[in-house]
Amino acid sequence: MTEFLARVTPSPVGDIVIVAGDEGIVTLHPFEGPLAFELERVSLLLRAPVVPDDGIGDDAVGQLDEYFEGERTGFELDLDWRLVSGFTLDALHAIERIPYGETASYGEVAVLAGRPGAARAAGTACRLTPFSVVVPVHRVIRADGSIGEYGGRPEVKRHLLELERGAGV
Repeated sequence: MTEFLARVTPSPVGDIVIVAGDEGIVTLHPFEGPLAFELERVSLLLRAPVVPDDGIGDDAVGQLDEYFEGERTGFELDLDWRLVSGFTLDALHAIERIPYGETASYGEVAVLAGRPGAARAAGTACRLTPFSVVVPVHRVIRADGSIGEYGGRPEVKRHLLELERGAGV
């Protein structure tokens, strides 16, 4: 059975959990609550054990630090996309192409992903992403220009958008 390793790193938007396996990072996202609950949730999704190990993810931690310091506009990480498929995967790949400091509407993401009219499904893809921050779902906004939700934490989305708008990169 494959085992996955997990590490937590602090950030300006809260603790971020990084879970990686042999094929790369399978999830990287801010979380709230006890780490044990979060690792159990990810373990159930992966159908495999997730074991804490502070020795993994140094490159991801370094890139996250650079991003939050305003020194990085994109990420160069090996991502293992096993937790997403179908339109969700297509939408997340489309979101990866939204330039740093810019935004796109859910409808625009749907068009970029090849399914015009699937704005709600694009929103679902944002909600289901295993890769917050590094796949910039925070750059996806409502058609009326309002920022919308971000896993129930719109203040995190606002922080990320403001960081990118104000960074001198």
